[in-house]
Amino acid sequence: MYSWILRVNTVLTLSVTVLAALCAVASMTDGLHRPSPAVELKVLNVGPLERLRNGDDRIALTLSIKADLESVFTWNTKQLFVFVAAEYWSPEEGFNQISLWDTIIEKKENAKIDQQIKSKMLRKATRVGYFTYPFQGKDLRGRDFNLTMYWNVMPISGAFFTDKAVVPGFQLPISYN
Repeated sequence: MYSWILRVNTVLTLSVTVLAALCAVASMTDGLHRPSPAVELKVLNVGPLERLRNGDDRIALTLSIKADLESVFTWNTKQLFVFVAAEYWSPEEGFNQISLWDTIIEKKENAKIDQQIKSKMLRKATRVGYFTYPFQGKDLRGRDFNLTMYWNVMPISGAFFTDKAVVPGFQLPISYN
């Protein structure tokens, strides 16, 4: 080594390389984690089906949402975006997904959810951080639908990923009230 600048450059390059390798190994360890969340979604009450002026149908549902998402959290999890969607298939529009409820969970201690919610006609907070939305769409009469809970894992570093739990077997009323 001929000068102090070259020595400093060598030490900094080595330090950054070692730090990058450690970050890569740490992120890979997060990929080995296999969560086992427990999710239970139930429809407690189905309100009257109504026809709107624009041709859409709208219905209010009362849902029971129970989930234990603590196992999804790792050292690398910044937060979870969790939402429940009603999903159905129609020949005219194909796959449809309607978000009914959502929240953001920032701490593992808050990852246990036990809520009973009623979908609102307008977006309204039912509790700080929890929101409900209307179940509204084209030709909903008699439709079979699934309730699906999605959770988007937002890491501190690394890849963003989504997982879900599907609960099938629900049906909407066949007549308007």
